[in-house]
Amino acid sequence: MKQIISYGIAGMLGGLVCFGGLMLVQNKTIHENQVQTTKVVSESTNNLNSVYSNAPDFVTVAKVATPSVVHIFAEESEKLAMENNSKRRNPYIDPWGFEELFGNDFFNQRYYNRQKGSGSGVIVSKDGYIVTNNHVVGFADKIIVTTVDGKKYEAKKIGTDQSTDLAVIKIEGSNLQPAIYGNSENLKVGEWVLAVGNPFDYLTSTVTAGIVSAKGRDLDIIEGEKAIEEFIQTDAAINPGNSGGALVNGTGELIGINTAIATPTGYFAGYSFAIPSNLVKSIVSSIIESGGNIERVGLGIGGFDVDKEIIKELSLKVNRGFYVDEVETKSPAKFAGILPGDVITKINNKPVSGFDDISELMKFSKKGDTLQVSVNRDGKDMIISTVLRKGL
Repeated sequence: MKQIISYGIAGMLGGLVCFGGLMLVQNKTIHENQVQTTKVVSESTNNLNSVYSNAPDFVTVAKVATPSVVHIFAEESEKLAMENNSKRRNPYIDPWGFEELFGNDFFNQRYYNRQKGSGSGVIVSKDGYIVTNNHVVGFADKIIVTTVDGKKYEAKKIGTDQSTDLAVIKIEGSNLQPAIYGNSENLKVGEWVLAVGNPFDYLTSTVTAGIVSAKGRDLDIIEGEKAIEEFIQTDAAINPGNSGGALVNGTGELIGINTAIATPTGYFAGYSFAIPSNLVKSIVSSIIESGGNIERVGLGIGGFDVDKEIIKELSLKVNRGFYVDEVETKSPAKFAGILPGDVITKINNKPVSGFDDISELMKFSKKGDTLQVSVNRDGKDMIISTVLRKGL
């Protein structure tokens, strides 16, 4: 009996020891989990704080950027509408074309569809040059600009570039605050940006914030074979009326001109697009220098990229380039003396590995420019000066 009691007591003591050990292990595990959870929460909080501590001072940036952004109202005058009326004559009003026979006054002017619209623009010089989108002012000959302080000015259209959807207008004003160009090449995905513009025409000087979502977007929204699209994609909210407004970085520098949105409804749905400032700066300078529209022309060549098969088949003396198979009649290449069989290896001393390189190099070229085209002809290297001109 005593032996049984002893075994019972020993069993109870063993159970207590095991229970105590389990409790100790469990408490240790709970403590370690609590420590780990606290560490994770702490790290997450620190990371979040780091993100916001690195965010720009939006108030300061808005104060810097807003005075440079203007509201634009553009419309077609009655005279211009009359001149263009034959292109868009309403067949239900004048089905037999009597107006073309009897003149513009044959029908009441209220039947003319005068185009009008509004948008935004950015002052880029103290003497009143303003950059905006071509689709904001391209159709108009009457343009009114309103600055952030409420002053109104009649603007003159200096010129446009349909290939980039950019335009330059000018006002005669005082105390104008131009934007400072930033380097859009230095812009990074994830970087904070602010959009400034006049959405829906009446929400003037609106500032929204977002991040750079992507760079170099080609959306195929600009019409024409020579369209240049290298859009900066952001999630900063813009809407109709923001076109031509500013996209600025964390120091208030202009790094883009807001141009388009991706949307199934016509209103902001999460993605907006801006023309990068490096392209804007180049086009604005060209428009001002030329005093009008930028006209782009190509070399007028056809062919194919050099590869191992072509090198072997044609016994070429180069390992890269663009093989010219045909030259258009009366084209810049034809006038310059580029011949079928030539291999273009460089343009303006920049290497050419294929047609894509030529297209990229031609993006910023325009009518009247002279290109130094390096070719290999029958194994000999030569440089041919090529003036870009319209085919005759």
